[in-house]
Amino acid sequence: MAKKDRVSETPATAFLRQHGVVFTEHPYDYLEHGGAQHSALVLGMDPFAVVKTLIMQDQDDKPMVVLMHGNHKVSTKSLARQLGLKSIEPCAPEVANRHSGYLVGGTSPFATRRAMPVFIEASILALPRICINGGRRGYLVGIDPQVCVQLLDAKPVNCALAE
Repeated sequence: MAKKDRVSETPATAFLRQHGVVFTEHPYDYLEHGGAQHSALVLGMDPFAVVKTLIMQDQDDKPMVVLMHGNHKVSTKSLARQLGLKSIEPCAPEVANRHSGYLVGGTSPFATRRAMPVFIEASILALPRICINGGRRGYLVGIDPQVCVQLLDAKPVNCALAE
């Protein structure tokens, strides 16, 4: 069954509207542990253009947001090296939920509870449009990837590993 085309407002969509960002809404039936690959498949999208929002932390437990292609993993060693850090690892789900204010699987980089630095895989910025979580499980928004740089001050990095 297809979900309704309009989803109720989330902190992320309110943030986008407040900043005048035009976006498309893409609700889908959420699958636990399905990830970006599942949403891309269900929505008929290229998983390369479906961007995951990952909450990670450095060796001092300082959180950060990493935006990555749906069909790639983050090379934490490469990312740590580029940022001059000893190590980077994913946050435990409950820690990620506390930092972002969203549930894992529904994490948006927009309007997070805690201000965190944002890093974006550089090749994402070459795409004409991306789909990224809109702040709820089973809900993506389509935007120009430059919005991530303009509104989040996302810093480009090169840390993609094919899955």
